Amino acid sequence: MTAPRLPLFFMLAGLLGLAGCSTHKPVSLYQLDSGSPVQPAQAAGMSVLLGPVVVADYLQRETLLQRQNDGSLQGSLDGRWAGSLSSDINQLMLRQVAGQLDSQRVVLAPAPTGFTPDVQVLLTITRLDSGKSQPAILDAQWRLIDRRGQVRDNRIVHLQEEHTGTTASQVQAQGVLLQHLAQQLSVALKPLANQPPIAEAPRKQAPVQAKPVTPEKPKMPMAAPIRTDMEVFRF
Repeated sequence: MTAPRLPLFFMLAGLLGLAGCSTHKPVSLYQLDSGSPVQPAQAAGMSVLLGPVVVADYLQRETLLQRQNDGSLQGSLDGRWAGSLSSDINQLMLRQVAGQLDSQRVVLAPAPTGFTPDVQVLLTITRLDSGKSQPAILDAQWRLIDRRGQVRDNRIVHLQEEHTGTTASQVQAQGVLLQHLAQQLSVALKPLANQPPIAEAPRKQAPVQAKPVTPEKPKMPMAAPIRTDMEVFRF
């Protein structure tokens, strides 16, 4: 009685397996578009310490987020980041700024041993996202610290880029926004390339010890003859 049912059971299991395979869609992996940065040629160009670069907490994930019309965020169903988004942002900014300044002396924080930058860039990315019907938006802020530790520039940036709605076009638009950010940052950095050298503080000389003063001996008054009006008579 049970033997004829086995082929039917295997047939149904096969059909369910095929149905599951047909509904499963592969997920695409994406990286930010870094454009075509110019390869810097100057080995002794402007020295820049880029970072720390702080990226908003909601971007610290592999999920590619989609901005909805009501402002909420949902994870993409057909794509995710191919690794760390923060790392992609750091590398994109590094290549773009180095190319814009034509300098091989642009490094990411923390600074290597012995590296003394002309300027340090403190960069914060507070927003970088888009949606099928929402443009790509980048909100950022930078502060430029010169070699004396003084803040030379502080700027809040808001950038926006349109796209065609596909996930690939959204990722490309976000990369373009970061390229524009690197261009604006490089323009702000260039005037700080010719900073005057820091003058060394003059060394304090050791105080000269005063010679001990020898007290002078009191001078004895010279004896002077006493003259009187008395005369001496001899007999």
